[in-house]
Amino acid sequence: MSLPLLRITELRAFETSHLHDQPPLMERAGHAAAVVAMRILGPRRAPVLIFAGPGNNGGDAFVLARVLHENKISVQVVFLGDASNLPQDAKQTLAKWRATGADFSATVPAGDYGLVVDGLFGIGLTRPITGDYAALIERINQFAGPVLALDIPSGLDADTGRVVGSDHEPGCAVRATHTISFIAGKPGLFTLDGPDHCGQISTDALGLANAITAPGGLLAIDDFGEYLQPRQRNTHKGRFGSLAVIGGAHGMSGAALLAGRAALHLGAGRVFVGLLETLPVDPLQPELMLRSAIAALAQATTAVIGPGLGASDAALDILRRIASADFSLLLDADALNLLALHPVLVRQIAHRAAPTVLTPHPAEAARLLSTTTESIQSDRVAAALEIAHRFSAYVALKGCGTVVAHPDGQWRINPTGNAGLASGGTGDVLAGMVGALLAQGWSAKSALSCGVYLHGAAADALVQAGQGPIGLTAGEIIPVARRLFNEWIATHV
Repeated sequence: MSLPLLRITELRAFETSHLHDQPPLMERAGHAAAVVAMRILGPRRAPVLIFAGPGNNGGDAFVLARVLHENKISVQVVFLGDASNLPQDAKQTLAKWRATGADFSATVPAGDYGLVVDGLFGIGLTRPITGDYAALIERINQFAGPVLALDIPSGLDADTGRVVGSDHEPGCAVRATHTISFIAGKPGLFTLDGPDHCGQISTDALGLANAITAPGGLLAIDDFGEYLQPRQRNTHKGRFGSLAVIGGAHGMSGAALLAGRAALHLGAGRVFVGLLETLPVDPLQPELMLRSAIAALAQATTAVIGPGLGASDAALDILRRIASADFSLLLDADALNLLALHPVLVRQIAHRAAPTVLTPHPAEAARLLSTTTESIQSDRVAAALEIAHRFSAYVALKGCGTVVAHPDGQWRINPTGNAGLASGGTGDVLAGMVGALLAQGWSAKSALSCGVYLHGAAADALVQAGQGPIGLTAGEIIPVARRLFNEWIATHV
């Protein structure tokens, strides 16, 4: 089951509906954090240094401190705030902590700590952290041992994953080795800067898992598992579709060939690569049938258009021809750039009867929405949802924590993948993989979900085998993706 992800407004509404639950949510959160803290400490049970902030995140920290103290673990709490200004629940947890008679400090005490806990700021932070609190974050980030963040690392935006800053203040954020997210996951943990600040993420629903409903979630195999079916022995290639990959202008044929190779390895029955630059054969993958773009489209039941397409008049003419096709269509790369320049094509794509898939990177997404790359990255979930709505399409906004958005408002963030994917051609491979699944009759929703998840999982497998992330090439992803895909099918039955 996919881990639900809640944005701040959704989480606030949920918390309000459980405001009077017993035991209180703050008490539950502190106990849940204590379980994780003791797991990190292990049998040594070394002293713990806890930084408590001036809001509800600090209240969670006070509960954690009390529970650790009750379990005979030495605890030091640093609190710079004004106790009289704490929220009511946090005041109560502070009073209970003080009642233990344990150590309490307004400065950072020296000591040999087995764990540092960040309980400074939670999901409500909207401005850059400065002054004394910025200095505390710097101290936390200098700690050589494990750092546990409560709910979200302080300084990180829970919705977007960006380090909270402004035009005048760059902002700062805790770099945790572990994060425990309460109630549900937060999108900011899994996209943009989040993965570089959160470390190992765990989630505790605080006993409320059955009450959580959310349009967002963490992408998982369950999102496409119904299609992981073995093939019958009595079959033939015609059952697995005919995919046309259209692109490969002068000097860019490699992009279309990579997409075509990926499609072959993921099971498309026939793959026609329609190149704008004529090539007689792909010497590394002679199974690919190289055609003119028009000839390739004439035999297609599904099409991927864009890898290496260029922006020529011929490329625009192809896109115009295919915009109203009655089969599944994936647009990537230069096809997206052309689409952004021609409002008539936008209307055609948005009113297609057959499924449409768009796979932009942030700069392409900015062109589609007539905005800046910075604006796209400032809220990746919102941007992906807006593209899906505007184009009536299934969208993968690529990047750290790729966001998959559906026209009905559902969305997922992909947890697989690594920095090795930041190299030329990996997007072409993704397009070919998704195109192959579309050609085999998968729904657009499941094909895109599987393609994105598998693409990242293949890169992860290569890194685990010592083949990256530095220097990982797009072509290396293809055979590993095939292996994983077949393993998933074999184990899913």
